[in-house]
Amino acid sequence: MIQKENLSKIKNKLDKNVEIVAVSKTKTVEEIMQIYNQGHRNFGENKVQEIVEKQKILPKDINWHFIGHLQRNKVKMIVGFVHLIHSVDSLKLLDEINKRATKEAKTINCLIQIKIAKEENKYGFDINEIDSVLEYAKNLKNVNIKGFMGMSTFTENQEVIENEFSSLKKVFDDKKSHEFRILSMGMSNDYEVAVKNGSNMIRLGSIIFGKRI
Repeated sequence: MIQKENLSKIKNKLDKNVEIVAVSKTKTVEEIMQIYNQGHRNFGENKVQEIVEKQKILPKDINWHFIGHLQRNKVKMIVGFVHLIHSVDSLKLLDEINKRATKEAKTINCLIQIKIAKEENKYGFDINEIDSVLEYAKNLKNVNIKGFMGMSTFTENQEVIENEFSSLKKVFDDKKSHEFRILSMGMSNDYEVAVKNGSNMIRLGSIIFGKRI
């Protein structure tokens, strides 16, 4: 069940510079429209086919964020409309985004995903790779690196989560000369810790749309 009032409450208690991406994966067009009709425009999906289908149907002023692991052979399906790709986790993916964006005569906004969790199922570059990744990206004319994204370990240990988010904030601060603007950290279960540690973009699903059945 959609928790529309939660979105308003969260917006009211957050600093104005923290942007909320409503994670609408598995949700219906009708459910998304309930949030859209509250004036919300940033929505996130983690499956290419799903974001493509929804984008065709839903209002064109929605900012679509791709937040899942992106396969290179599916980049071409989203470059025409995606607002921000959060999950760039390899140089080959960067190359593919740049190639497809060039063909579309577009510049695609991207975040570099950094692996801050110890879990094997998490994607991302190691922190010590970031300088070389950013140097590589300088030569890609149709990719615009806007900042970083990270996912914490799935745990109730707040100290672990805090340490992971603070490590990514340190990287973000260290790279300020690049004029990055976005630090995407935090989901429904840990967004408060993320914001406390400097996140200015949070990805909220269940707290807005209700638990998946």
